Amino acid sequence: MELYEVLEKRRTYRDYSDREVSDEILKRVIGAAFKAPTNDHLRQLEFIVVRGRENIAKVIAPLAKNMAAFKNLVHEVDESGDKDKMDMFADALPKQQRMLMQSGLLIIPFFRQQTWPLLKPTEQSSLNYFASAWCALENMLLAATAEGLGTVFHIPVADEVEKIKKIVGAPEDYEFTCLLTMGYPAENAFLPKQKEIDIEKRIHTNLW
Repeated sequence: MELYEVLEKRRTYRDYSDREVSDEILKRVIGAAFKAPTNDHLRQLEFIVVRGRENIAKVIAPLAKNMAAFKNLVHEVDESGDKDKMDMFADALPKQQRMLMQSGLLIIPFFRQQTWPLLKPTEQSSLNYFASAWCALENMLLAATAEGLGTVFHIPVADEVEKIKKIVGAPEDYEFTCLLTMGYPAENAFLPKQKEIDIEKRIHTNLW
């Protein structure tokens, strides 16, 4: 695909077929992460790949108790009245655990956080490692799209990070951005409606 076609087709899928993603494709997608910019040029990225629904279920077990509270919170705080947004949430929330298992492939992207505690930055530049990690993840999302795959990720909440790091044996000085799954979309996969943005209205010249 051409770059802009990939950008256009990059979408969040939460319904997957049983078709397995090959190791060859998986390596290409993960390889794309190392092409992203990093703040220290060292690209200290590590990836845990979990295959098989039973193995994935063990890793994501800490998510279970947080899901009910998260569903209630989203509906309580949302005041946008945006139908497309609520349609997306209505589809997404019940699938938070299932979507991570359905493709049979779970990736946990780790990055080395060397200086400041991730959730206690002293200034904006303290988040440089975190920002680099998300640049790497975006490359993976686009690479997966180019391979004809759908992707979805879950950003950890509450105590999920520490529990999952313990389950997979991750070193203390490494953090992960999200739980990422990718696979071939199911034929009846729900596809959220993208918001149409007038680009010209979002561009400000010299001043806001």
